[in-house]
Amino acid sequence: MKKIIALLLVLVLAVSLVACAGGKSDKKTIAVIAKGETHAFWQAVKAGAVAAGKEAGYEVTFQGPTSESESEVPNQRNMVEAALNDPSVKAIVLATIGTGFVDQLVAAYDKGLPVVEFDSGLYSNGADITAGKDPTIGSVATDNKKAGGVVAENFYAYLKAQNVLVNGYKVGVIQHDATSTGIDRAEGFIEKIQELAKADNITLEINRQEKQNNAGEYKLGLTALTEWGAQAIFMTNEGVVNEVYPEVKDNAPTYKDILFCGFDAGTNQYDWIKDNGKTCALLVGSVAQDSYSIGYQAVKLAIAKLNNEKVSDVGIGGQWYTTENIDALKDQNIFYMG
Repeated sequence: MKKIIALLLVLVLAVSLVACAGGKSDKKTIAVIAKGETHAFWQAVKAGAVAAGKEAGYEVTFQGPTSESESEVPNQRNMVEAALNDPSVKAIVLATIGTGFVDQLVAAYDKGLPVVEFDSGLYSNGADITAGKDPTIGSVATDNKKAGGVVAENFYAYLKAQNVLVNGYKVGVIQHDATSTGIDRAEGFIEKIQELAKADNITLEINRQEKQNNAGEYKLGLTALTEWGAQAIFMTNEGVVNEVYPEVKDNAPTYKDILFCGFDAGTNQYDWIKDNGKTCALLVGSVAQDSYSIGYQAVKLAIAKLNNEKVSDVGIGGQWYTTENIDALKDQNIFYMG
């Protein structure tokens, strides 16, 4: 009898282990690993990603480091390693802070896991990936150069309507860093606004301040442009706005004659737009990335590949907003607070 009971216990344990293993293999997960997690932008990306996964019956996990600093690359690399070692993960959606992910990308290829680039991508033109072992199947991101051009088009139209444009009109740019994101936004803005001015036989003076994401750097850029005599200033991301706005607000007389435009979203841009030039210099408008759609389309792209459907890159357009449409975009999860 003791032998029979022992045998039955072994059989029950074996069945349990098989059931557990079967349940684990049946689980379908898409691992989204972003450059951050807590910021409102990433929370909107997460909401879109989760929604896309739910529609298709996939669980979506979402992770990102505590800050978008290259010092966090090892932590982000560990997140990718964990996803690679999880048998339930069927695809990875990835935006890396820096380089150094070649081994992980090759491992994804060897495991047959498709990788979707999103936001700012993974590496430069595939140059540092082992030949023939690139797992990426497409990218989903804002076209930063094109979006910079959208800012320029709308900002130039405003300047033209105000009849302030003359030869030698001084336009400044505070570029948030030397990554492709900052460079593309700045260059897209500069190229487009010069093109538009040239069509009107106007020559603009351009002063580009490239600054790092360190406390006080963007304020230094603002000071340099103000001393130069800038009449209009483009700020390439939310971080620039967050440092420039308090300075402009606290020292309103110094900046009252400068017209500003920006990029991204956030509470400071919301407050500045809503002020509408009443208490400080005017923020004419900005372009918001559609962060919800970035997350949604990135996961949809991964699922399409898993379903053996044709896939291609998805460019997410930015949307120009002013005091007139900012609340509507907020309701659509395109403009975020925080």
